[in-house]
Amino acid sequence: MITLPGPSRAARVLARGLLVGLLTAAFLAPFYLMLRNALMDSQGLTAPEWTWWPSTMHFENFTALFDDPAVSMGPALGNSLLIAAVTAPVSTLLASAAGYALARIPVPGRNVVLALVVATLMIPGSVTFVPTFVVVGSMGGVNTLWGIIAPGLFNPFAVLLFRNFYLQFPSEIEDAGRLDGLGWLGLYRRIALPSSGAMLASLGALCFIDSWNSFLWPLVIGQDPSAWTAQIALSTFLTSQTINLPGLFAGAVVTITPLVVMFLVAQRYIVEGIATSGLKG
Repeated sequence: MITLPGPSRAARVLARGLLVGLLTAAFLAPFYLMLRNALMDSQGLTAPEWTWWPSTMHFENFTALFDDPAVSMGPALGNSLLIAAVTAPVSTLLASAAGYALARIPVPGRNVVLALVVATLMIPGSVTFVPTFVVVGSMGGVNTLWGIIAPGLFNPFAVLLFRNFYLQFPSEIEDAGRLDGLGWLGLYRRIALPSSGAMLASLGALCFIDSWNSFLWPLVIGQDPSAWTAQIALSTFLTSQTINLPGLFAGAVVTITPLVVMFLVAQRYIVEGIATSGLKG
């Protein structure tokens, strides 16, 4: 039997490098196109010939973005930042407390509550959209930021992740806490919660990104321009009456920057949190 020699180590390294380079280029291509288009004028964007980079960079597209009286981009960015900054930590802490209760506290009906939490993941959002709007609207939540924030504070997926995490938490540490006189609340606040930093950071970052990118619910609740978020303000650049492509791409660059920064800061915690959540493959 003849054994053919395998590829050399240099060939394998070269193949890996090419694969990583191709994947990196595919990942960065949308960001390149977004920045390129944001620095061009309308004529350059609609020209039939392709240009890799504008010969004259129009940085005034970014200043015009905030000077446009028809689109309050500055307040919209502030609204998005406030909504995401409130939703991410509050929903994460609520999910952490609920997950710990479902994993550790032996109360009657715990499995029923867990089944209800799982059931909420199986219900399409379109089914609960209208009832949620009716409830929030009847409470005066239309055109208010709290009306946008409140429905997003419960995250059943995060509850399940925290439950799986706390199921793996060493019970010996809690036994030592009970000897010191701690109850369930004390065990959670002083032992379990400080030990779940990676989960808190990873899910908090994911909740921030999800809240920042939310469009349909803020569009329905925030009907007044004073309650618009950044995503709604962006949608006004492309309507059936007007098309402002440079403004649209400039706004996209501005609104995506916080998410890129968030991902770069929290990517290690996102990977670590998911790896320790009990959902490993």
